[in-house]
Amino acid sequence: MKTGLSGGIAQRFLNSKLTPLLTAFSLVLGIAAVMGTPREEEPQIRVPMIDVAVGLPGATPREVERRLVEPLERAIWEVPDVEYVYSVAQSDGALVTARYKVGTEPEIALTRLYGKLMANMDKMPAGATPPFVTLHGINEVPILTLTLSGGSDAGDGFILRQQAVELASELKRMTDVAETWVIGGAPREVTVTLDPQALAARGLSGGAVFQALGAANADLPAGDLVAGNRSVPVRIGHLLRSADDVGEVVVAVVQDRAIRLRDVATVEDGPAKPDQYVSFLPAGGRGEDFEPAVTIALAKREGKNAATIAHAAMERVDELRGKVLGDEVRVTVTRDYGETATEKSQELLFHILVATFGVVLLVWFTLGWREAVVVLVAVPVTLALTLLVYRLYGYTLNRITLFALVFAIGILVDDAIVVVENIARHLHLKQRHPDEAAVIAVDEVGNPTILATFTVIAAILPMAFVSGLMGPYMRPI
Repeated sequence: MKTGLSGGIAQRFLNSKLTPLLTAFSLVLGIAAVMGTPREEEPQIRVPMIDVAVGLPGATPREVERRLVEPLERAIWEVPDVEYVYSVAQSDGALVTARYKVGTEPEIALTRLYGKLMANMDKMPAGATPPFVTLHGINEVPILTLTLSGGSDAGDGFILRQQAVELASELKRMTDVAETWVIGGAPREVTVTLDPQALAARGLSGGAVFQALGAANADLPAGDLVAGNRSVPVRIGHLLRSADDVGEVVVAVVQDRAIRLRDVATVEDGPAKPDQYVSFLPAGGRGEDFEPAVTIALAKREGKNAATIAHAAMERVDELRGKVLGDEVRVTVTRDYGETATEKSQELLFHILVATFGVVLLVWFTLGWREAVVVLVAVPVTLALTLLVYRLYGYTLNRITLFALVFAIGILVDDAIVVVENIARHLHLKQRHPDEAAVIAVDEVGNPTILATFTVIAAILPMAFVSGLMGPYMRPI
């Protein structure tokens, strides 16, 4: 029997033993792709932004703009893929921000910009400090924030912050955690209050004490000690870790007698003045029930599963209860993008299943149960292969990619119904063997159906080439 492209494909797979194996294999791959594809609320967008901070002590804002900002802007504009340059000139320094085109690799952008700055250091004015370069990106958006409250705190959040710092350090050691931040509470500070009379009695000045403290708080290499075929590294000094260490620092020697810092100053180890404040109101509380709190923010690495990381972080917090965290400290999840991403992904997947079964029931009542089974198998297999392609191309399961799947179901079901309806018509005529009737039916409408599908693809294909911030949103569709 002579057939076209569609009929030939149908004839080849109609009675092939590979057909059920390929179907089952496709479903397994699709399920594995769903389980292994990272889930998040929004698609990954690469928009690198790099801050360049440079100081020029003693300069006015106008001098900073003319002598510092303008040369920096000219140098940054020479870097490839830079789309915008923002600058702020102020007394004693400036901040210049370079924003790159969407899709630029952050590491490449940072390397190129830093190299360009180093190549133009000879154009910097005298007295300018070396540039301080900081890379920012979408991955700095926290996926999980934990607010610590309660406990035996004095009211300034000092104790809470100490526990939060240790907890954040433990969380940062986890795999796929990019960065952690601690917000709120009073940080630890060792305060040195000089006694003017004690300094005068010993002939010391505040500058001498400051220099002695800076020299004492150092841990420097002093070479190696080689003896007996062994090499032992030698280091001088140690870092100051407590108020007692600071108080024992020798600031001068007068008449062969060591003058320690505690002899000329008061050393206190305690909370500093907070520069960030976080308050927490328990559920059902009133305005006067606000209590001091500290928030820990956690960001993930690019392309990792937000849901998995958030769940693992909460398990780690439970493990550290009683070790790092006090039993009386409350831990409240104030943001969990992993949970919301999972909920939205599951909701959209549920709607995809509902739409599929709705179409199957419609085909069942209008054409028959055999035709409904064909649609029931064809739609999930095609969606499974689509999810596999998502995984291979590095897409994540988010609201955009799942919407694209919902959109594709309409095209997929439309094609399946056209082919199945023509097969049912030929079978009802009973003029040929069912296998031959199925091949002829597919051959009749297969090519036009494929052509119609390519027409729809051609209509939406330009969305794949949308640039700018909308590109990552349009490309999955």
